Amino acid sequence: MFFSAFRVGKVVRIQYTAPRILDPVIVMFQKKQLCAAIALATASTLGQPAFGVIEEVVVTATKRTESTQDISVAVSAVNETTLRQLGVTNFEDYLLQLPGVTAGGSGPGQNTIYIRGVASTTPNLTTAGVAGLAPNVALYLDEQPLSQPGRNLDVYAADMNRVEVLSGPQGTLFGASSQAGTVRLITNKPDSSGNYASVNFGTAFTEGGEMSNNVEAMVNVPVSDVLTLRGVVYVDHQGGYIDNVRGTRSTSESARFRPAGTARANGVPVSTQRAGFQSTADLSAVNFINADNSGRVEEDFNDTTYSGGRISGTWQINDDWSLLVGHAQQNLESDGVFFADPGLDDLEIQRFEDDSIQDYFNNTNWTLEGRFKDLEIVYTGAYTERETDQVVDYSDYLFVGQYLPYYICDGSVTYPGAAAPSGNCQAPNLFVKSDSDTEINSHEIRISTNATNRLRATVGVFYSDLELTERNDFTYPGSTSAVLFGQTGFSQNFPFPTGFTSDAGPFPADVIFRNDIRRTDEQVGVFGEATLDISEQIAITVGARYYDIEVDFEGSANSSFCNGFQSDANAFGTDISDLFNGDGAVTFHGSCDTSTHITYTQATVDGSTPAAVVAALSAPDVAATDGSIYKFTMTWTPSDRHLMYATWSEGFRPGLLNRPGGAAGPNGFTVPFALDTDDVENLEIGWKLDLLDYTLRFNGNAFYVKIDNLQTTIFDPSITNLFFSDNAANAEVKGIEGDFIWAPASVDGLTISGAFSILDTEITDVLTPTNDVVAGAELAFAPEFQGNIRARYEWSLDSGLTAHFMPHVGYSADSFSDIVTINRDQMDSWVLIGFTVGVTSDNWAAELYVDNLTDERAEISRNFVFDRERASYVRPRTMGVRVSYDF
Repeated sequence: MFFSAFRVGKVVRIQYTAPRILDPVIVMFQKKQLCAAIALATASTLGQPAFGVIEEVVVTATKRTESTQDISVAVSAVNETTLRQLGVTNFEDYLLQLPGVTAGGSGPGQNTIYIRGVASTTPNLTTAGVAGLAPNVALYLDEQPLSQPGRNLDVYAADMNRVEVLSGPQGTLFGASSQAGTVRLITNKPDSSGNYASVNFGTAFTEGGEMSNNVEAMVNVPVSDVLTLRGVVYVDHQGGYIDNVRGTRSTSESARFRPAGTARANGVPVSTQRAGFQSTADLSAVNFINADNSGRVEEDFNDTTYSGGRISGTWQINDDWSLLVGHAQQNLESDGVFFADPGLDDLEIQRFEDDSIQDYFNNTNWTLEGRFKDLEIVYTGAYTERETDQVVDYSDYLFVGQYLPYYICDGSVTYPGAAAPSGNCQAPNLFVKSDSDTEINSHEIRISTNATNRLRATVGVFYSDLELTERNDFTYPGSTSAVLFGQTGFSQNFPFPTGFTSDAGPFPADVIFRNDIRRTDEQVGVFGEATLDISEQIAITVGARYYDIEVDFEGSANSSFCNGFQSDANAFGTDISDLFNGDGAVTFHGSCDTSTHITYTQATVDGSTPAAVVAALSAPDVAATDGSIYKFTMTWTPSDRHLMYATWSEGFRPGLLNRPGGAAGPNGFTVPFALDTDDVENLEIGWKLDLLDYTLRFNGNAFYVKIDNLQTTIFDPSITNLFFSDNAANAEVKGIEGDFIWAPASVDGLTISGAFSILDTEITDVLTPTNDVVAGAELAFAPEFQGNIRARYEWSLDSGLTAHFMPHVGYSADSFSDIVTINRDQMDSWVLIGFTVGVTSDNWAAELYVDNLTDERAEISRNFVFDRERASYVRPRTMGVRVSYDF
């Protein structure tokens, strides 16, 4: 237990607070021993008794250091103490603690954040990189944005001070990807007050799975009066719990042979438009060879290891200026998959190739801050490199790929002419080898006026440059044995010669498709927010941001089509460098006859010109967008304990280019070459309340979000065999969210905290006329209700130790994985229960914990893109111990 003192007006208030209060919105002040000394001295002088209250919450959500109770922003935070109490280490862990925040994806390093139900799409390998939508929730590590197309960095929570979540559009201060909110990971900084270190380690056992082990060590060293260093290293091996079980599969199950009306697992029947090309064919003379995964059967095959470290140093240049420089490296290695097939036994899947991912990043960042007269000046920059090497079993593509049999079956099966199909279809074990490299530079300069001024402002300039190169090799091993039209296997394939390529070729013999693309995103922003105190109780804030963003593609999406009876034809792929170079010329590739591969310009177009070429001649050079967004807030502070606010704000997400732009779909639809931005307009009323002599805190808000031109990714093989994106719909979200903490003065050592989110989401208008999106449907990853509650009771033992017991419960209603009906699946509701019990001394702590006590199959994501249910679950019941020691 400890005391602290703070000033309210001219009264010094003495606080008594139980240690390590569990609070989803609490951030402890540093150096408790000093606070205690000051408080005890003050209490002695004033002769006032101490009483239980809740400490202030300090965040940097407005790019100033302020208490959450003093800012008109919907912000919650999980502080360092709570992160440790709940065993939070990675992406999935900390999002589970935040109602209203969800994550779509398929495992470590493959997740996307959603806030307030502003979501549309199931993330997928093929949209994880260059073809991925820009995130609509920004991810920050301290001052630097880490948001990337398709999936975010999975930063391990080592020596983390807190996780801040800013709900609603934050684009005026945080930019394009802050359309629905911002998640900020705030690390502990070098501390010049003294030498100290800590070590944390733990071990855990998962029901039906493998053992997990982790260790983390931190050291803080003031090297001199002006230089302080801090470092942390960690290794966390998380044992697997998904079983790869025996199974067989043949090409007879292909979408090519599936008739209209066939019932699909998500309840949507196969439409006439998507009926198999050979669904009525007599296949009795076809020999379908089974894929058999017996050589890959393995229990608990989805193990993961996080390893890495971070070092930072602060140079106190003088009384007014300081420089912080940090460097972090992390390697994430994972095998297997983190989803199961609900149609099999518990936590089982059938995979026919070896899945693996190695996701490595290094990040260097720097922040120079100081004062010039009455102005606070900050310059911050960062450079991040990320390399991801992934192998994914692609055999599920069988169930939607109408052309798949063409590549692994004999030509007499797929194009038999007037005869009945006959011959062999090879085993459909497919995989994708994906290699991607990302480099991001970002820079920001901002200036803030004195925070005590009646009129105060923050203005700044932001620049970022992202380059992402990605090569996906879609590998069909059976293609080398297929007897085609006069030859066995396919002729050597090469990339288009027009522009960017990472490999001159030829492709490996069994690589049927290769996407080899370089994407660049360049963003410039000028922003500012100003607050004016109208009176002691009323203030207004006005914010604005001007943005200019360009997204460019180079490379190709090439295939082996037509190469089964001739040399490489470079036919039916997409020459992206030619399509999006803005030179006014496009070469036709939509025929096996290479003599028709003519280069067209507007001057040579006539009535015989293919429609795809006519459309492609209008393709843009880049997906460019510029404009301004605004924010207006009115704040009413009737007392030091109460704050009310009303906010109107805007947000946006930039568009991108579509690789299969120009492809024709039903009802006159054509895949656009470039997406427009999708825009949100947010109306919000919020409150920050400290009640019962500061022993109860209740913060919350009610909001309405209007979404125009909602971007989504669609996979519809009846239109094109590539994923494409479109501004599919308009939508709206209505909701209420809140959090509380109560430290009852009548029960020494007890704190109770919780949070909730209520959402009502709806597609109001459908813009894509393909019947893939339905008006009135819910948005994706948007449970109608989420909530959690936890209590922590601490008491002193005769030995001088402090004991604690902390039960916690979380709940989520059901939700959907997509807004596209053919790809969407329903995620079931769940309840998660856990507890910790332990003891703490002055310099060490030990606790026993149980997560998912009832062994609930809590679904956090689903994927139905390939017509097969794939459900991602929270880790099964896990029991473990955690031990820490401070030096």
